[in-house]
Amino acid sequence: MRDAAAQARDGLGQHLVLYDGVCGLCSRLVQFLLARDRHGVFDFASLQSATGSALVEQAGGNAGELTSFYVVENYRTPQARAFTRGRAALFVAGELGWPWKLLRVLAVLPTTVVDCAYDSAARWRYALFGRRAKCLVPAPEFRRRFIDW
Repeated sequence: MRDAAAQARDGLGQHLVLYDGVCGLCSRLVQFLLARDRHGVFDFASLQSATGSALVEQAGGNAGELTSFYVVENYRTPQARAFTRGRAALFVAGELGWPWKLLRVLAVLPTTVVDCAYDSAARWRYALFGRRAKCLVPAPEFRRRFIDW
């Protein structure tokens, strides 16, 4: 297996972000990540996709519930590990580099506290950021990073 740096250079991310494809906040998050993921370590799939649904169920989640955010670390390897909700958000921040990496200090907080903060944002995301009729259509230069595209 090739090293992670070589995969990133070839546009093959190390980590997979699973997001709600019809959520306005999630769509903005994906756009934010695409703009700041300088090394291309993230690939993307919507929770509504076949890949997203399968990975959520594999991680013990309910694919029918679109209330959570998932990240699968090293998703192309046997050592893949899933994070959800607040822990997923902290993982993503840590992988982006400075200044976002500083948010990783919040990992010292108990998971219940981190998830409570995440759940508060998730509860209001449709009301504040809207709901889209269809999933985000990525710009051509980013399409290879959306694994179900």
